[in-house]
Amino acid sequence: MIKSVHHTSLTVSDLEGSLAFYRDLLGMPVIHIFESSPEFCEKITAIRGARLKIAYLDAWGHRLELIQYLSPQGRRLDLSTCNIGVAHIAFDVDNLETMYQELKARKVKFKSEPVPIAVGPNRGGFSVYLEDPDGITLEFIQPPPR
Repeated sequence: MIKSVHHTSLTVSDLEGSLAFYRDLLGMPVIHIFESSPEFCEKITAIRGARLKIAYLDAWGHRLELIQYLSPQGRRLDLSTCNIGVAHIAFDVDNLETMYQELKARKVKFKSEPVPIAVGPNRGGFSVYLEDPDGITLEFIQPPPR
């Protein structure tokens, strides 16, 4: 029986670059950084020669795992959000316009300006998509006033 969600994982090209984004820019504290044993990596991934460097971060009470494959190195995929299997993580924020302006000034790539949400449970709020250094989509949502 499933009890809870343990973590969300993202495969990244450069762990240090991703830490500069998630830890330093977005403010997620690092829980642990390590290299997993090759024997474990090969077994769990079913990838011969797999060597992984992993960082766990605290994403406001949820663990975010960043994995860099030291070997074999993967290939870049088309991460357009319309492609099957592509996912994104959404974060609630309290002042979307301020975050948007601050991160845009720091050269974070956004897909648009904050957009008013017109339908659904977040109607009256605002949302925006942005990209991490590998082009992985994140979403910031400012919920509607209650």
